[in-house]
Amino acid sequence: MSFLVYGATGYTGNLVAERAKALGMTPTLAGRNREKTRALAERLGFPWRAFSLDDRAALDAALAGMDVVLHIAGPFSATSKPMADACLRTGTHYLDITGEIAVFEALAARDEEARAAGVMLLPGCGFDVVPSDCLAAHMKRRLPDAVALDLAIMGLGFGKASRGTAKTAIEGLAHGRLARRGGRIVNLPRPLEKRFRFPDGERQGIVVSWGDVSTAWHSTGIPDITVFFEATGPLRQLAYMNPLMRWIFSTGPGQAYLKRQVDKRPPGPSEEDRRRGHAELLGVVRNREGVEKRALLRTPEGYTLTAMTTLEIVRRVEDGAARSGFQTPSRLFGPDFILEFDGCTRTDLD
Repeated sequence: MSFLVYGATGYTGNLVAERAKALGMTPTLAGRNREKTRALAERLGFPWRAFSLDDRAALDAALAGMDVVLHIAGPFSATSKPMADACLRTGTHYLDITGEIAVFEALAARDEEARAAGVMLLPGCGFDVVPSDCLAAHMKRRLPDAVALDLAIMGLGFGKASRGTAKTAIEGLAHGRLARRGGRIVNLPRPLEKRFRFPDGERQGIVVSWGDVSTAWHSTGIPDITVFFEATGPLRQLAYMNPLMRWIFSTGPGQAYLKRQVDKRPPGPSEEDRRRGHAELLGVVRNREGVEKRALLRTPEGYTLTAMTTLEIVRRVEDGAARSGFQTPSRLFGPDFILEFDGCTRTDLD
């Protein structure tokens, strides 16, 4: 089988392409910038294509003969639909690394269309949401009558996020604080903070609009889902930004200004940062009787894990694991999928 990586010249795309080379895989690399795409492909010895997602003819031609697309070019709010449209037209399985709730929900709404086309739509194949989705499914398995799920994600180091990740976060300023209540996605009226008991002590979390607000519900059916990140200074500043400033930075000029500032930053974490980094995810579920279960998942640094999980999912799809329609990682591979990766460990805490 053959697969195409679109967005290969970005920070995460480079990591994925280099890992594919190390694993002996031979993807076709693709992106908008002809010179950057060619330079990367020639360095790694891969075939390549250059085209824009708004060029329907070129996009369909590039997907012709491809079994799988690994779509890495964000922001996915702008790029997911044209790529998914092309996959449905050409019968190509769609994978991406989005963390955007609206993108997950838009693809989930196309489940019937994808089934009819014999195409799998599997967004969130990277750090968001493979580890957290598998943890959510594990928590549902531990407490089948759970009605509330909290996911507390610590150690991501957003001060060193890639430019793409930072720009996605900037776009999220306009969407408020999203959580799931009673099975519906709602905008919380105010920032929510909570303390979580980790094995090494309590840590403060602050609510964020993370992809699991969508996917954990599709995977588990738990009606109330809230995601928290470690309550660092920058996240608190964003959470408590006054409404006027939030509105200003949500406008076109405000968004453009913030993204220009992002472009002045390094492209992403250094190799040393990735080697030394790790993440910890705490899952907490409760049922109506107040019974609570907790589990801790420890993983490698997020971008490193993304390169690992995306290519393993491609490999499994190539081996016939695809299932038509909208899928989540844990629905397709089970709650223990994440434990198959080096550096990932899970501990039930009660």
